[in-house]
Amino acid sequence: MTRILVIDDDVELCELLTDYLSPEGFEVETVHDSDKGLERALSNEHDFVVLDVMLPGVSGFEVLRSIRKSSVIPVLMLTARGEDVDRIVGLEMGADDYLPKPFNPRELVARIRAVQRRGASKNNNEAQPVSLKRLNVGDLALDTGTRTVMKKGKTVELTAAEFDLLEMLLRSAGEVVSRKDLVSRVLGRGLDPFDRSIDVHVSSLRKKLGHKIKGIERIKTVRGIGYLYALPEKDEIR
Repeated sequence: MTRILVIDDDVELCELLTDYLSPEGFEVETVHDSDKGLERALSNEHDFVVLDVMLPGVSGFEVLRSIRKSSVIPVLMLTARGEDVDRIVGLEMGADDYLPKPFNPRELVARIRAVQRRGASKNNNEAQPVSLKRLNVGDLALDTGTRTVMKKGKTVELTAAEFDLLEMLLRSAGEVVSRKDLVSRVLGRGLDPFDRSIDVHVSSLRKKLGHKIKGIERIKTVRGIGYLYALPEKDEIR
């Protein structure tokens, strides 16, 4: 059973989510303040965190920042509808996904399960041959078994979504991958022309990996289509 921690000061919403998520096979704990929420999020007693941005006192962003200093637990942020900046900031700080309020609980379940499927790919990869588990492209080495990325021998810390996005791009290095395919496989949902989540994740990857490799733009935007991970001359996917 998936253990979910909901950090939100809206008591009525927390009760609604508990009533809805429990029959779906989730064990739910709710916390209504940021300090207690952070303490519980770092307790290693949960599998997933649903975190509201608008918390009294310390904001949800600060809670997320503190969580990401020592934990890779999946975090979905609840944002105010129309506040695009909140969604972008949350994703840039390491949130795995976001959901604007008000929302349908069914969509929350779908988002949670989509994030879980990303994590489950680690277990699925354990049965793969070593050649499929490890990718070496240019200065990067990606291991799907341990879900680690190394750049010139140094570990690059990525969120679950960033890792899956990079894996897709590396497996198709030198070729364009459509935004539709990236959104479907990385975020587990259909393409919404107004949803910039995948673009924020790409931007974050660029910052963490460096914008260029051997003088070539590392991740190229192909306008109107998607993204391409550059394959410098003489490099190959191994």
